[in-house]
This record gives sequence, C-alpha cells and structure tokens, in this order.
Amino acid sequence: MSIILGIDPGSRYTGYGVIEQQGRKFNYLGSGCIKAIAAGEDLGARLQTIFAGVSELIIQFKPDMFAIEQVFMATNPDSALKLGQARGAAIVAATNSGMTIAEYSARQIKQSVVGTGAADKTQVQHMVKSILKLPGTPQADAADALAVALCHAHSHDSLTKLAGQASKTVRGRLRK
Repeated sequence: MSIILGIDPGSRYTGYGVIEQQGRKFNYLGSGCIKAIAAGEDLGARLQTIFAGVSELIIQFKPDMFAIEQVFMATNPDSALKLGQARGAAIVAATNSGMTIAEYSARQIKQSVVGTGAADKTQVQHMVKSILKLPGTPQADAADALAVALCHAHSHDSLTKLAGQASKTVRGRLRK
C-alpha cells in the first residue's frame, strides 16, 4: 500500500490530489486547490502559500511518494518562470519532508491516464472520475493533480516489475 501526492503546479492555483494504491486498485483520499491568488499579486507571498499548503498536505496525508508535473514551455516566458517558481515551492516542501520527487511531462500524464498524450482537460477529468470511481467530476486543477498521482502509480508499478524481472534474470544467470 502506498499513498501518492500528485501536484499540478500553478502560481495562482496549485492543484493537489492524493490517492492510495493497493496493488492495481486506487482509492481516492482527497483533492483540491491551494489558492495562492488569495495572497494577492505579491509573488513571494503566493510562493509561501504554495509551500505552506503542500507542507500541510504532507502532514495531513503522510504520503509515501510525491509526483509533480514538469514545466512546459509556454508562449509567455514570464508565465513559464512563475510556473517554475511555483513548482520549486512545492518541491522544496516535499524535500524538506525527506521525500523524493518524481516528475512527469503533461504528455506522459495524459498518455498514462487517458491513453493519448493529446487529451484535453475534460477527457482527463472524465478518466480520473472513472478510474477513482468518484461521484462527481473533480475541478480541472484537482483532476490534473490526481492524474499526476495516477501516472506515478502506473510508472512506479512498471519500474518495480522491470526491476523484479531484471533481478530474476541476474539470479538465473548466477545459478548457471
């Protein structure tokens, strides 16, 4: 059993999603948004809000794993820099708690959850709702964060299986 915290960073709204993985089953634990916009236009205050919010989530849910969406190159360089700073605030909160960080591109996340890297937000919301058997459609930023957590669960499972297969192969060779 693992608890995974997924983060969809934003300088105004940072989505979070927390799932519990038990083998191939996923349980929804919580999701929502850290509203950094409430801190006003001061970027430093917004980054502090993100840091404090992620730190609080880590205390509340005690996740085993932390996954975050990578920065994509936006057409507006200023927006990309602010997004990177928001990611940094979330990452520092996780590393302060001793967690390792897993990063995934938007395309990887969509591919893992929807089956196509070109999926739109409504498709991600629909699949997250379906996979986690949610009674309603999650808000877009929360759905994206839950998708990050699901992507990590799928990737972590695949890597664990590959490591197990490699280990069996090496043991088999040593026995010969």
